[in-house]
Amino acid sequence: MEVKVFIHNFREAFGVTADLPFVFWYSDNPISEDIDKINGCFFKSFDKLKEGEQISLSSERIGCMGGKFYTGFSEMHERIPNFVSLKEKYKKTPEMVIDFIQKMKVPSTDKIYLNISPVDKIDSFDNILGIIFFATPDVLSGLASWTFFDNNADDAIVTKFGSGCSSIFTDTVVENSNNGRRAFLGLFDPSVRRYIEPDILSFAIPMSRFKEMYYTMHDSCLFDTPAWSKVRNRIK
Repeated sequence: MEVKVFIHNFREAFGVTADLPFVFWYSDNPISEDIDKINGCFFKSFDKLKEGEQISLSSERIGCMGGKFYTGFSEMHERIPNFVSLKEKYKKTPEMVIDFIQKMKVPSTDKIYLNISPVDKIDSFDNILGIIFFATPDVLSGLASWTFFDNNADDAIVTKFGSGCSSIFTDTVVENSNNGRRAFLGLFDPSVRRYIEPDILSFAIPMSRFKEMYYTMHDSCLFDTPAWSKVRNRIK
C-alpha cells in the first residue's frame, strides 16, 4: 500500500474539495511540538488537523477523564459512570455505563503519545492503527458503498453508543487488534458535537480492514458509474 496512490485514488473518487482523512498511531515520541494541556474535550484541537497540522496527545495533555481513558492512557475514573448517567444523562443508570465499559474492553497503551496526522503528512501506512474520515452525507454515501462492495456482513458498518473519542479511537483499536472487518460511523455524542461542523460525522476504518479496501476502491461504484458521478459532481 502506498500513501500517494491512496490519496490519488481518493481525489479521483471524491474530488479535490472532499477532506482527506487522518490516521493515528501510538509511539514514544510526539510528532507535534505543541504538547500543552488541553482543558476539556480534546476535539477542540482538531481544527489543526483540517488545517494540515499533526497532533500528539498524551496522558498529561488530555484534560478530560473520559478522553484519557478511551485513548488508553488511564484506568476508568470512578466518577465516569455517575457522570455519564446522572450528569450527562446518556445512560439510564450508572450500572448501565459500567456494563457498557466492561463489554467494550478498552485497551490500555504502554506508549506515551497518540499521534494523529492528515494522511498526506505521512510517508507510509506502517504502524498505523486506523484511518478516520470527517465526512458529509454525500461523502459518507461513497465511503459506505465502498465498504459494502466486498462485505455482505450485517455489521460491515456499525454505530455504537460511546463518546466521540471512543467511536473514533477505542472501537477502531479494538477492531484492529481482532483483525476485524467492521467500519464505524460516529460522532453522535452531543458532548463533542459542539466542536464538529453540523453536517459532519466520522467514518473510522481499522487498518485490518483498510488493507482490504485499499485494493477495492477502483472496482467499486466510486469509478465509472453514472450514479456516483452525479454525487461526486455535487461534492465538487
